[in-house]
Amino acid sequence: MKAPNRESLGMLLAFVGVVIFSGTVPATRLAVGGLDAYFVTAARAAMAGGIAAIVLAFLRRRWPDRSQLRQVALCALCFVAGFSGFIALGLRTVPASHGGVVLGIMPLMTSVAAAIILGERPSMRFWLFAVLGAFVVIVYALRDSGGVFDIGDVYLLAGALTGAIGHVYSGKLSREMPGWEVISWVLVISLPVMAPAALWLTPIEPTRVPVSAWAGLAYVTLFSMFIGFFAWNAGLAMAGVANASQVMLLQTFFTVGLSAIVNGEHIDPLTIVAAVAVVAAVSLGQRARTASPNPLARQERRRRTE
Repeated sequence: MKAPNRESLGMLLAFVGVVIFSGTVPATRLAVGGLDAYFVTAARAAMAGGIAAIVLAFLRRRWPDRSQLRQVALCALCFVAGFSGFIALGLRTVPASHGGVVLGIMPLMTSVAAAIILGERPSMRFWLFAVLGAFVVIVYALRDSGGVFDIGDVYLLAGALTGAIGHVYSGKLSREMPGWEVISWVLVISLPVMAPAALWLTPIEPTRVPVSAWAGLAYVTLFSMFIGFFAWNAGLAMAGVANASQVMLLQTFFTVGLSAIVNGEHIDPLTIVAAVAVVAAVSLGQRARTASPNPLARQERRRRTE
């Protein structure tokens, strides 16, 4: 009875994280509507990093060991520079609802990354649905950009890829330390680069920036970059990366809905159809069984059943 309770709690925490992350795209869209995308990327990491440093110092947490530090640095590259930066750049040219559909492929990318990093061998059925999901995203992106890839879509896909890799490694680290501590160290290790960059890129006349842009930056700083990971990383550690990533299926629908509420965007029927198609492909793909001859993968499965 102990294992199901632990897994259920992990899935619940993952759901809380997904709800918080669903606001990332609409909030980033607000932020880049009045602020430079590079400033948004640096500022959200720098401010969240300052909060993380205070929390870690107050609780007197010890520095990660050398092996953990390498993984923390990789997560920082994926989350801070990769995902955050690419998403901010992409949302300069595409609507938030469009971004929500394109990023709907991210759960599948996370599963693929987990399979590769944990040494699993996905079945042919898994790869077929992965290709199908990617095909739907590509067709939708081409439809919205007049038959050619918008640079915003390229940035969004790059953000999904780097974010997926970051999720896998942060999930691995969360088996060795609390999830909140993982993202805290990720942010702290980024401070020497992001804090000076944020100061350098600060708007010359901050008072002329719309309040909505500052509100969007505040959300991605406090919630998307910090609090959301507390729940999400804990969920990954307790329920397993592959299991918890299934909850991400809901993020597409939440993001599209918030785009209408927060950004005032019109959601046409094709966007809804595309969102459903992407989520269906990802869901069916994740249900495909995988063979796991690699010892690390077997160890992961044993841990989840204990």
